[in-house]
Amino acid sequence: MAKIPKRGAGGQRCRRPRLPKTLAQFDKLPRRSQLAIENVAHVVTRMREGVSLTSAATEYGVSPRTVVRLGGSALRKDAGGRYMAKKSDNLPRVLLVQVHGNKPIEVAVRGSRAGSEIAKRATAQREFVHTGDDSKLRKLRKTKISDAEGREVPFLTDEDELARQGDLGALSFESIYARRG
Repeated sequence: MAKIPKRGAGGQRCRRPRLPKTLAQFDKLPRRSQLAIENVAHVVTRMREGVSLTSAATEYGVSPRTVVRLGGSALRKDAGGRYMAKKSDNLPRVLLVQVHGNKPIEVAVRGSRAGSEIAKRATAQREFVHTGDDSKLRKLRKTKISDAEGREVPFLTDEDELARQGDLGALSFESIYARRG
């Protein structure tokens, strides 16, 4: 027996929105859609910290319905019917990565694991700049992270360059999330 596709209001077929896979696709979206996608990833992250879907969605100014629609692959329902975040997800994120030169670059990655790895790199860079301790940098030198298009994400481990950028005040570690717009 063939599966009958679900229909929305007015009889049209319901389609799950396609999330962008690359930075170029993300950039083509209207600003409002970009913000919604970014906020959905933040909401799922907050849900992993034990915050409810409704509370996390309110915190980031997005409706719970939008979170379920855009980030449904990162959620599951528990026995009571409440949405819970899975351990990891494949949602797109646009992050800032510090490289040679004075400005970080924007990189689109897929998933919470890649985002966490980039955060570990930024933490190691921050620790080196503030304390001079390069132990975390050395541990992460061999790790490889790929962006959404499969290209390797550069990782600045050159201690002289990090110290130079730190002295110039070019390194900003407030957030690894790109501030767009």
